[in-house]
Amino acid sequence: MPKNLTGQNFLKLIDFSSEELLFLFDLSQDLKQKKRAGIQGNTLEGKNIALLFEKPSTRTRCAFVVAANDEGAKTEFLGKNDIQFGKKETVKDTARVLGRYFDGIQFRGFAHETVEILGEYAGVPVWNGLTDKYHPTQILADLLTVKENFGYLKGINFVYTGDGRNNMANSLMIGCAKLGLNYTICSPKELWPEEKLVEQAQELAQKSGGSIILDDDPVKAVKGADVLYTDVWVSMGEEEHFAERIDLLKPYQVNQEMIDNTGNEEVIFLHCLPAYHNADTENGAKIYEEHGIAEMEVTDEVFESDNSLVFDQAENRMHTIKAVMVATMT
Repeated sequence: MPKNLTGQNFLKLIDFSSEELLFLFDLSQDLKQKKRAGIQGNTLEGKNIALLFEKPSTRTRCAFVVAANDEGAKTEFLGKNDIQFGKKETVKDTARVLGRYFDGIQFRGFAHETVEILGEYAGVPVWNGLTDKYHPTQILADLLTVKENFGYLKGINFVYTGDGRNNMANSLMIGCAKLGLNYTICSPKELWPEEKLVEQAQELAQKSGGSIILDDDPVKAVKGADVLYTDVWVSMGEEEHFAERIDLLKPYQVNQEMIDNTGNEEVIFLHCLPAYHNADTENGAKIYEEHGIAEMEVTDEVFESDNSLVFDQAENRMHTIKAVMVATMT
């Protein structure tokens, strides 16, 4: 059994053992079954939760709100105009104030250092809803989806293709390394992750029986894949790099040819969303108008195919976030 997680922060996966992560998956599945059975929870009754958002979000905000409500907690949303880290008040001072008001704090923003300071000084559990370096709650949902589909995690061949040095690629690498998956980053060398982080993940993979591989050949890298994962080619705050990234990442688009190249008809496709799989949004139409490309990191054909489990994955954000809150606050 893992140690008691009560009072712990959830800032990055490297802080948790494989046993603790597996415990969170089991708890997520238990809470998911109860919700689907219509069983109202009360594990967080009387708790107040602050949701701090420097970056906008649909899934993260909704997942935290619904998960908290399901278990009896109340939430307070504070957007970028409500929190002024480093402007009127330091992060350290904000943490010490909010920790007196709330029983738990979620932060979604830019610098990872911000959530670390919150975690150090708040005195209540702090959860990372996304920073420029890590996205741990997303990886819990991703790996729960894989586990539900295959029945196991250890030995799964997991290929991430696209921008190999963003927060998703980093966090997936650590999660897969901890749990014994064979993780490949399929990306141009210019977008490979930091060497120090790769070495750290490889050490973890040696202990778990998994592997970490970097490959810039998309045909070779995806062969034998059980999971194909991608993310947007341009992260928030990097919009000026659209043209450069499109040229660099076109060969890494998840399309039917890439699915076929896996040699596995049962391969599943995952994406943390939102996805640029057509030009039906305002942003998608603008990209098409300016760059002449209607589908970016994934084609609409793959996104809407039977291989795609992106909406199971999106649902699991809520169940895994609920598990993290329940485990750390009760």
